[in-house]
Amino acid sequence: MRVSEYFKLGRKQAELDFVDVDIRGDTPVFLSPRALTLLPTKWGDECVHLIQDFFQKILQLIRDGKNAEAENLLRALRDPNETHLGLSKGRSRGHALGTDSAHDVWRALSRSEAAKSGLLRDLEDTILMIEGISVDIVSDIATNIIRGPLIQYTQEMAELYGIPLSEGVATGPIWDPKASSWKTGFNRLPVARGGRLLLVPKAIVRRHLEYDADEYYRHFLLEHLREIELNANSALVELLKNGKRRVTKQALKQKYGFGKKAIVRATLKYPEALARYRKAKEGEPHPPLTHEQIAEAEADVTPEWDKLLSAVISLPTGRDVASDYERAIEGLLTALFYPIFAHPRVQHEIHDGRKRIDITYANMSGAGFFKWLAAHYPAAHVFVECKNYGREIGNPELDQLAGRFSPSRGQFGLLVCRSFEDKQLFFTRCRDTARDQRGFIIPLDDEDLKLLVASRKTDPLFFDLPLLRGRFTNLIT
Repeated sequence: MRVSEYFKLGRKQAELDFVDVDIRGDTPVFLSPRALTLLPTKWGDECVHLIQDFFQKILQLIRDGKNAEAENLLRALRDPNETHLGLSKGRSRGHALGTDSAHDVWRALSRSEAAKSGLLRDLEDTILMIEGISVDIVSDIATNIIRGPLIQYTQEMAELYGIPLSEGVATGPIWDPKASSWKTGFNRLPVARGGRLLLVPKAIVRRHLEYDADEYYRHFLLEHLREIELNANSALVELLKNGKRRVTKQALKQKYGFGKKAIVRATLKYPEALARYRKAKEGEPHPPLTHEQIAEAEADVTPEWDKLLSAVISLPTGRDVASDYERAIEGLLTALFYPIFAHPRVQHEIHDGRKRIDITYANMSGAGFFKWLAAHYPAAHVFVECKNYGREIGNPELDQLAGRFSPSRGQFGLLVCRSFEDKQLFFTRCRDTARDQRGFIIPLDDEDLKLLVASRKTDPLFFDLPLLRGRFTNLIT
């Protein structure tokens, strides 16, 4: 039973910003620390800071010989059952982190030259060089450290989707970077079948993390060692009949060994191999999971585009169903523009509550039109105004959305409505608004939504968005 089913949200995974996990088991995806660095939001920045702060604190204690303090901080780490992410079979019960395994993590770190020498830089480095550290443990450690921001996110999603919150739920340890210590307390959280829930944004989960010890060893470290041996014309070099020289991987393994201890020894001697691996990883894309990949992980269905569209265009016009229209638009756009749009907020207050924005999204596009847009114009957020009018949309509606813009919040928005009596005239008004430096607004009516849905059906990546790109071009030319 998934979160959406248990709380009767009336939504499928595609319409939800968080991972719609099985409340009795685990969904086989992992929280990715690298994915957090790709979030262009204050929330993402906070998470990255917390992980870096905690990890560097542990390493510094180990270097200073304060092993008891380091172990005590690591003992707070537990398998975060409340997220229901990972590889547990059947009921989520925790298998990666506990009192014993936290001790094992400390022992492996405290005994590793990689930790003492400064070779470790980020949490994900431990996958390469620390015994017993695997993808699921790195995910669990990161989840523990960002529990505070996840509580905040969970509360926001509960408000957005109508998930009931229980008062006085024990939060578990929360990392306090100012005090460099764990704090516990109570907060408002969802509870399902007697256990608290932490919702995790689907934008920050992956099927696999980027770093892989075997990949680093085979394709970077051994290749670097091969070059060393060839340049030295060592005893490992074999001369072939055709005159070419070679050094086999088997010979390299026999000389340098294998496993994480061997990786550390060789990397300490030749750190340029690790630098090359890190640079290669920085250049690799680390995209969010697609709708199809999430559906596969959850053994669920892919988005039902026709139903999502019908929920919008089948509504009658008028103020009586304005809230239903806004909700249907948010569900459609959340699915349609994933993973470009993330972290939706509805009726977002600005100017101390004197103004509201119907829907606000974080723009986290890593490619295509919205990446280009954010690189050239203030577009860290995308603002959406929903007008379920049975009459013409005019200057007042245009001015209302333009009045929500600012250089810091962003200056791009979508005005979604049912139809236009004179669509070309409204395009001209949007162009005038852009020329007056009051922001960039693209209107979308029912017919435009149909075109976007049809395009999405044939393009699962959905980044280029020619309809939006063409209309934006008309605004600025």
